[in-house]
Amino acid sequence: MGKLTGGIDYDMIGLLGNHVGRRTKGENIIAMRPAKSNKPPTQAQLNQRLKFALMAGWLRRLAAVINVGFQEYDAEMSPRNAALSWNLKNAIAGASPNYTIDYANVVYSKGLLDLPQAPQIAPAAGAKLDYSWGAVSGDTNGLATDKVTFAVYNPAKNKFVTLKGGAVRSALAYSLQLPPDWSGDGVEAYLSMVSADGKLVSDSYYVGPFTVL
Repeated sequence: MGKLTGGIDYDMIGLLGNHVGRRTKGENIIAMRPAKSNKPPTQAQLNQRLKFALMAGWLRRLAAVINVGFQEYDAEMSPRNAALSWNLKNAIAGASPNYTIDYANVVYSKGLLDLPQAPQIAPAAGAKLDYSWGAVSGDTNGLATDKVTFAVYNPAKNKFVTLKGGAVRSALAYSLQLPPDWSGDGVEAYLSMVSADGKLVSDSYYVGPFTVL
């Protein structure tokens, strides 16, 4: 059943006969309902479904940072769909049916803001990751007030820790606290930048795999 969100002249969301309504990038899109096919899927289609399920499930937990990081990447797509499309093409490893996430190539933010210089991490006692980075200098597309977003994934526990705007670029360092029960686990760590007004973003950066102390 389709719903009119504010009357006959407003958006139609859901099913109405053979049509589907949805909102994308602030616009109401109405399209024909896809016809069901009786043909068995090809191996290529099955492979794509496996990749899609794997990547969509992994990115779903990063929705909050993706909504900011991919906000301007593709005007025709939502941030989540844009991130999914990019990572399906660039961050899947392995062979069917044993596909895996290529952590080093995953991106949750795409933009023109400069990353900090030489980001590094030093694992510290108490399940902490001590991030550090250098100041920007010369002709650069970045300000001291830019904010740093941190993301850490624990494959063994299949959990994320994310922190938006945890530090400003000029701080040059931040100690990220992870759950105590992550001690001894391997993690995949990332960071990205967002301007103070939230309108500009950098690419996300893979800092590397680390073992939590």
